[in-house]
Amino acid sequence: MIAGDVATPRQNNLLHYRRMADGHPYYQFGLELKPSWTERTVLEMMVERCGVDPDPAHLYGDDTIDPDITIDTLEAMGDRIGLAARRRESVVLATGHPATLSPLYQDVARALAAAGCRLLTPAAGWTYEIETGYGGTDLRRVVYAEPGVAMLEDTHGRTHHTHDPQPMEAMLRALSDSASTGSSEAKPDFWPDLAIADHGWAGAAGQAGIDTVGFADCNDPALFAGAAEGKIDVAVPLDDGVAPHHYAPLTAYILARAGLRQDG
Repeated sequence: MIAGDVATPRQNNLLHYRRMADGHPYYQFGLELKPSWTERTVLEMMVERCGVDPDPAHLYGDDTIDPDITIDTLEAMGDRIGLAARRRESVVLATGHPATLSPLYQDVARALAAAGCRLLTPAAGWTYEIETGYGGTDLRRVVYAEPGVAMLEDTHGRTHHTHDPQPMEAMLRALSDSASTGSSEAKPDFWPDLAIADHGWAGAAGQAGIDTVGFADCNDPALFAGAAEGKIDVAVPLDDGVAPHHYAPLTAYILARAGLRQDG
């Protein structure tokens, strides 16, 4: 269910491609993408980088993700994570899919921490207001799952899906402000060497010039476009909405490739 024939509707994919090409901020994930994208060139790029059906006349039904592309990009992600471990880099991890991808990120975070990496957790508790529809608003705040995976939570303690880049932008501002004001917590290596993320968390990190590896579904073209433009280092195509236990073999594969675990 993670790759191959996936349950993401083709009509939803094409809608997102069109809106990204039109420059709609919600579908740009915090990336400042070139204005030359069109719905056609986005589809062509997604065929190449994700493996969606290349037929422009395929307008309805399910779509595809090429498993070979998923494996190749997982290996590239594992290689970059392995480099971070060997260098003991500073890393930020964040997910807009806490209900499904949190265990994957937490396993990677634990492995990096055990290897001596510094997991950055800035702006914990930072809040912002979102529109909930029908004129309503709600607050979202940045929280961290152990040992350091950022996600959003509402005022009732429920985690939430998000495409927003604002939380990562707030995290990076907090790091920058901490260093510029001479905070006792600031260190010379305050800035992330690597971001492991998805959605707007990844887009904002890549836009800030941070090495960024991330996951993206076939209806999330912005990260793949960011990779095509050189702002995202690795975008792994996968269905990001299946049950968490389905990602366990994938997690083991990444860590084995990174040299952090040999059981994958």
